[in-house]
Amino acid sequence: MTPYILSILQGSLLVIQVGLASLLVAVVLGMAGALAKLSGRRVAVWSASAYANVIRGIPDLVLMLLLFYGGQIGLNHVLEWLGYSESIEIDPFTSGVLTIGFIYGAYMTETFRGAILAIPKGQMEAGMAFGMRPWQVFWRITLPQMVRLALPGFTNNWLVLMKSTALVSLLGLQDMTYLAKQAGAAARGEIANAPLLFLAFAGFLYLVMTSLSMWVLGWVEKKYSQGEAQEHG
Repeated sequence: MTPYILSILQGSLLVIQVGLASLLVAVVLGMAGALAKLSGRRVAVWSASAYANVIRGIPDLVLMLLLFYGGQIGLNHVLEWLGYSESIEIDPFTSGVLTIGFIYGAYMTETFRGAILAIPKGQMEAGMAFGMRPWQVFWRITLPQMVRLALPGFTNNWLVLMKSTALVSLLGLQDMTYLAKQAGAAARGEIANAPLLFLAFAGFLYLVMTSLSMWVLGWVEKKYSQGEAQEHG
């Protein structure tokens, strides 16, 4: 039984890697989407709104398979049009990270947009009045307050994203869920209820990771709240 447990634990490290890399992609896309929706430019607003609405309206599993297979086909068609004859296959890790990041970038877009809208406009106007450039106003005034206001929604998105990493097993990536299913099938004859036991162990590991994430992000949110309370106090 020990080799199976060690294999699943090894798969949990891959889950963390996929989750963190996907989060980075989601944050970048979410910030870009939020700024586009608040830019006031018709094309940017329409594009960001279409991205957020379409992605949030389609199940993650459907999007995962659609982007994985459709994305590779589209990429190869573009390369063929440019004159490249060799087809390119994206490895499952990169595919999983880009797909999950793309999906949850839509949710981050609304989280960041709502946080920015919650900041009083007078603060940005005051920064501009003091001679700050737009990027300075964003970096010194908007971003620090946006982080504090976005933390609750960011936490929820991260927890759902972490659970969604189980879908990468469908792409052939040997993550924790994939290895738990393999261990259950291999040990069916030697361990009673092996599939149930190993999947339950994988579920327990997910629970540990999400609980630890909630504790860390809750501590960060509390620190930001203390700073805000001291500032107003």
